[in-house]
Amino acid sequence: MATTTGTDTQTPTPHAADSHDLIRVHGARENNLKDVSVEIPKRRLTVFTGVSGSGKSSLVFDTIAAESQRLINETYSAFVQGFMPTLARPEVDVLQGLTTAIIVDQQRLGADPRSTVGTATDANAMLRILFSRLGKPHIGPPKAYSFNVASISGAGAVTVERGGQKVKERRSFSITGGMCPRCEGRGSVTDVDLTQLYDDAKSLGEGALTIPGYKPGGWNYRLYTESGLVDADKPIRKYTERELHNFLHLEPTRMKIAGINMTYEGLIPRIQKSMLSKDREAMQPHIREFVDRAITFTTCPDCEGTRLTEAARSSKIEKVSIADACAMQISDLAEWVRGLTEPGGTSRAYSGVSHARGTVAPLLTALRHTLDSFVEIGLGYLSLDRPSGTLSGGEAQRVKMIRHLGSSLTDTTYVFDEPTIGLHPHDIQRMNDLLLRLRDKGNTVLVVEHKPEVIAIADHVVDLGPGAGTAGGTVCFEGTVEGLRTGGTVTGRHLDDRAAVRKTVRKPTGSLEIRGARMHNLRGVDVDIPLGVLTVVTGVAGSGKSSLVHGSLCQQSGAAGAGVVSVDQTPIRGSRRSNPATYTGLLDPIRKAFAKANGVKPALFSANSEGACPTCNGAGVIFTDLAMMAGVATTCEECEGKRFEASVLEYHLGGRDISEVLAMPVAEAEEFFAAGEARTPAAHRILQRMADVGLGYLTLGQPLTTLSGGERQRLKLATHMGDKGGVFVLDEPTAGLHLADVQQLLGLLDRLVDSGKSVIVVEHHQAVMAHADWIIDLGPGAGHDGGTIVFEGTPADLVAARSTVTGEHLAAYVGA
Repeated sequence: MATTTGTDTQTPTPHAADSHDLIRVHGARENNLKDVSVEIPKRRLTVFTGVSGSGKSSLVFDTIAAESQRLINETYSAFVQGFMPTLARPEVDVLQGLTTAIIVDQQRLGADPRSTVGTATDANAMLRILFSRLGKPHIGPPKAYSFNVASISGAGAVTVERGGQKVKERRSFSITGGMCPRCEGRGSVTDVDLTQLYDDAKSLGEGALTIPGYKPGGWNYRLYTESGLVDADKPIRKYTERELHNFLHLEPTRMKIAGINMTYEGLIPRIQKSMLSKDREAMQPHIREFVDRAITFTTCPDCEGTRLTEAARSSKIEKVSIADACAMQISDLAEWVRGLTEPGGTSRAYSGVSHARGTVAPLLTALRHTLDSFVEIGLGYLSLDRPSGTLSGGEAQRVKMIRHLGSSLTDTTYVFDEPTIGLHPHDIQRMNDLLLRLRDKGNTVLVVEHKPEVIAIADHVVDLGPGAGTAGGTVCFEGTVEGLRTGGTVTGRHLDDRAAVRKTVRKPTGSLEIRGARMHNLRGVDVDIPLGVLTVVTGVAGSGKSSLVHGSLCQQSGAAGAGVVSVDQTPIRGSRRSNPATYTGLLDPIRKAFAKANGVKPALFSANSEGACPTCNGAGVIFTDLAMMAGVATTCEECEGKRFEASVLEYHLGGRDISEVLAMPVAEAEEFFAAGEARTPAAHRILQRMADVGLGYLTLGQPLTTLSGGERQRLKLATHMGDKGGVFVLDEPTAGLHLADVQQLLGLLDRLVDSGKSVIVVEHHQAVMAHADWIIDLGPGAGHDGGTIVFEGTPADLVAARSTVTGEHLAAYVGA
């Protein structure tokens, strides 16, 4: 038998399986990538940097992660694939060494009214099981504690075969759910203000209806005046009880109106279906204004906003109901759950119940771990009943991270999209620790990020650029952080940038008074926000910044006589037919200019109207559906992707046709519409604002679906800059901005203030804090540990005092 001696120094031959330590990408051409080739080390933390629009997301999300997901989907049967989203293969020559990708992006969690932080994670499901086992009195299975399950019952005859004969039996069933029957699990009920729907002193014939789209003579109006159910010549206030019911509440009824078969429906259910069921952000401005005026949301009086039935609220563990548990701050709930079991392992309140010890121990362990993960990731200030649609992009991303923190998976690729968005510098170190812990478990961690604190911990850096849009899409640097500093790239040069504290601050021209603000965790806050200056509201995540600014300020600003323009982080909506020209309203003056120059209708110059190519309907491409395989998009042969009819392209303005204008970058279009035959002041003003926010490289007709998060935020800012308002409220405008672009943003904020506007910014970026005229710092902590003003003054005073967490980090940033 052969033995190995201690003197044998021969190195064993590496196993073939150990040679796949790289993810190799060759010839990536998604969006603006120009044949990019990179080699990314596995089981390491790689950070992708570069200016906004340089191609980071195209490489990481649209190429590497997308192909990983597509290959996983292909392992399922054709039947299962038919129910899954079809993914096309990315434009890339070679992708080797891929592992299973878990994407943790900034897409907002569903804004369904019944979706909460608890339902978006597994916390609510575990709490329901816990209460169904230990709750006193016992009211039923876990469904009885769910506000998404309604109580139903039924009975009837069923036919069963028994002994070769058919026998009829009576059966009954019942399901006990926890949904409040009045608000249907939403926690709030809507009231319609009838005075906003009609003037009851007038008759329908005199034009009583005041709803947008309900004009006398139109079909919406004739439905009521010619139905015969109400007297069109009688004032509405004189209607009988039956007439008023038919007018406002009648169920859909088929009838002949003006000789046409139509469905008559009461006014209230009709506007509920046509207007109230739509997403508020997708409404036209005048419809949204009407809905805000006519509809009031009030807390449900039956369930007091808890969404649950009386029975579900009556079942308690240690005097705490499931509604109480979900309303607790998660850090407090974690302590309560931890206290349910004594060191001996028996349930404190249920030590006499033999089955409680064995059956709920694993559940309590899992629930504790989930709740502790919330606290660990910096979300301990949330509550489980918080609607998921109210979370910011950064909070939503961290909620998604929770399910992965305790995962036993290794050799997995985790992909993060700016995980530090919405985080105070104090919290970034905690996020860095989580990223490193995921890596140390043997996973590959890919992070798209701009913050120098995250770039500093990278094992490997890939810097894309050098510019944005068509000026980007190439790899400028690949290597270590130290190599990046000396590599001469835009990111490397700006990595150690530090903004200086503003030496001379502007004098305020007045102030907006907020008194007794108590929204969410605010504790009766009194504060005067100065006008005519740049004010930064800061504080750790969850300290109450958004509650103070978006809640209290926007509600009280009307009394101060100042119009507030709020630019928040809600994603801009749009299909692949939408582009910067349609979103900003730029296309309207351009169409009119073309129409005037050529003596034709403006509608001809819209790819969504009369001028559209008839073959592709103005899409520019033809989509072929291949069932469970990825659909194929081919350029339309008729218009060659230009989206317009050939006859429309014969009309010119300044020597260019409409398709050539839409293919222009913003910077070129700004010059084109500034002078000469094509001079169009309305278009030029919008283009100037787009250039001001750093979008000069975008083409006017680029689909909105291809824009990065930072580009969409700035496009929204450019749109709102034309609004008439004295106060601009910006929510983290540095989100998605490269270090080199922050300086340009500060210049834009200065120009807004110097033009007479008041600018209030909710922000964590130290460069914006240092540049402010006035800082309002909330804290000292998050949730019920925050909600108070801990500092008001100039940045220089904040640095000198170092009395808050923000002050310490700002002092370290400016080197004071």
